[in-house]
Amino acid sequence: MATQSGRDKITRNIVIGMVIFVVAIGVIFSFIGNKSSVDAVIPSNVSKSDGYGIVLNGDLEGKPVIDLWEDFQCPSCARFEAINGAYIQQLVTEKKAKVIFHLLSFIGPESILAANAAACSSDEGKYLQFHSYLYANQPTENSGKWTSVGLLEAGAAVGLTSSKFKSCVNAVTYNGWVTNVANDGASKNINSTPTVLVNGKEIDRNTQYTDLTAFKSAVEG
Repeated sequence: MATQSGRDKITRNIVIGMVIFVVAIGVIFSFIGNKSSVDAVIPSNVSKSDGYGIVLNGDLEGKPVIDLWEDFQCPSCARFEAINGAYIQQLVTEKKAKVIFHLLSFIGPESILAANAAACSSDEGKYLQFHSYLYANQPTENSGKWTSVGLLEAGAAVGLTSSKFKSCVNAVTYNGWVTNVANDGASKNINSTPTVLVNGKEIDRNTQYTDLTAFKSAVEG
């Protein structure tokens, strides 16, 4: 008959073994979950060489390149958009800069859904309109507004009513792409939103994010 100490030792070994197993499984799933997928469905205007960003004016040469890392639920991103968004749209429409939008999902599931919907709007040629609308109507973080229903309503507000757009939003077609953008950001140590680079160099978030004149100076030199 096993002694009490022997039974305790067996129990302890079983518990240790289970802990090791759980940790190992967690590591495996973490690796799988964070691994970029080369098979992910890619939205229109996306460039893998530009960190899977949505690229506007990708064919321009000799013009400023703006990389904007953002999260649609980020209040600071909404402030940046309110101050600088119209100017960025002007740069795009007048072909005065190449602008790359990197849609991150730091804040939660609604950030993922919003990023996916924005990618769907890119397919329809209404990315800038949808982008502006989401920030102008930004709800409290993870409040339940940016569900598929809310995002379809946002799309309708800017003329996105096609069955293709609705299917893309409802199916979260670009979920794998959202993960790829997140992984690219992590590889580049992008740890806050917004983060803005002009010609590969981060501008001063203390002065050039919140002042339009200062931002223009950073872009135009």
